[in-house]
Amino acid sequence: MSNKETRRWIVGITGASGSIYGATLIRYLLREKYTVHLVITDAGWRVLHDELGWNTSKRNEAIIEQFGDQHLNFKYHPIQDIGASIASGSYQVDGMVIIPCSMGSLAAIANGFSNNLLQRAADVMLKERRKLIIVPRETPLSAIHLENMLKLAKLGVTIAPAMPAFYHKPDNIEDMVRFMVGKAMDSMGIDNQVYSRWGEDDGGFTKNT
Repeated sequence: MSNKETRRWIVGITGASGSIYGATLIRYLLREKYTVHLVITDAGWRVLHDELGWNTSKRNEAIIEQFGDQHLNFKYHPIQDIGASIASGSYQVDGMVIIPCSMGSLAAIANGFSNNLLQRAADVMLKERRKLIIVPRETPLSAIHLENMLKLAKLGVTIAPAMPAFYHKPDNIEDMVRFMVGKAMDSMGIDNQVYSRWGEDDGGFTKNT
């Protein structure tokens, strides 16, 4: 695989609570001119409707309504499109982020199942040794959940649970969302000022606006 940065990222959204994390990450990536390949599970669409009020009866129209008509740097892939570019290791991307990730999708990835495009794209990241960042959102966690996360971590996957910090004294939900999105972008290797960081010089934190 070439080490050349493509500025292409796959973003997966599953049926775990916290769909706002995925939607916010996509907006930041598009703002920074990254190409985004988006894949959403059927359960993910349900959560987008329930939590964010998306009109999901017409999915393509909902995508355009939320992110604009991004011809060159945005591509939405239906979950069962096994012929999509991101289903092949020959298609170059920098990596994949699944945010949020359900325990069902995590289990499938950890055990090599590829029953839909999201799972297949994650499997490609593993076999091609590309970055895979998973943001699980579940509590409490069973031993099965933890074993699956450990299995993936041993394969080099970054497990970044949706655990917002409070040291930066968030003013609202948006501050808490930006913290997790910024941490995800850190794991992606993308320089960002999305969230408030603990200050190295004064021992405190810098509030970003």
